[in-house]
Amino acid sequence: MARLPSLYITHGGGPCFWMEFGPPFGAHAFDKLRAYLTGLIAGLPERPKAILVVSGHWEEDRPTVSTNPKPGMLFDYYGFPEHTYHLSYPAPGAPDLAERVRGLLQTANIDCGTDGTRGFDHGVFVPQLIIDPKAEIPVVMLSMRHDLDPAAHIALGQALEPLRDEGVLIIGSGSSYHNLREFFSGRSAEASLAFDDWLNETVTTADAETRNARLTEWSKAPGGRACHPREDHLIPLMVAAGAAGSDSGRRSFRDLLGGKAVSCFSFGG
Repeated sequence: MARLPSLYITHGGGPCFWMEFGPPFGAHAFDKLRAYLTGLIAGLPERPKAILVVSGHWEEDRPTVSTNPKPGMLFDYYGFPEHTYHLSYPAPGAPDLAERVRGLLQTANIDCGTDGTRGFDHGVFVPQLIIDPKAEIPVVMLSMRHDLDPAAHIALGQALEPLRDEGVLIIGSGSSYHNLREFFSGRSAEASLAFDDWLNETVTTADAETRNARLTEWSKAPGGRACHPREDHLIPLMVAAGAAGSDSGRRSFRDLLGGKAVSCFSFGG
């Protein structure tokens, strides 16, 4: 099988593709992101057999993999229009892939739990409804570790790299900018632009060891903490970068949302 990339995507803001936002966004603010996600599968070297998603909305004391064969919906957003609580994403789970994930982590001496009941949170179903609208590709979820340690999540990704040669697309789903107070303020985007430039420079660094070392120091980057008061939406990038192995990274998408820079990155493709 063709080797698949590992990806880091922004999943937007809440159920952003099924509603209109006022200023500072506007009715068509998320159109470019929708177009990018719509073409994501077609841009791969091969259609994935399954997708493994690390969402910025799932944390546990230890990495935990979903074993649910038929995940339901987990509407973990608040205050949005009623119709956004009736979205449905009926993709199957993949217990066999979940067991493979668990085995890879155990081989790397990473303790891993399982969860047989968890449904798709919006870090999963919002982008997946655009990426695979027919919900045909099985999806397995993997939690972050609650301490959000960047080096530990890079190691997590490194353990999972073999999946890329087994038809599994690894997606870190978060947002390269996630300061909600400032996101809706319409104020200066200076910090987001500085951090976005730093992220792009870091991800495209040719040497993987240097790239990963820089990522572990993300909080010292220009605009780092201003863009991520809490790093839950950035840590999925660490998993994607770890799973890249020695493959190089590139920025696959960039836009300004509410005046703030957001980017997506692809490793090895």
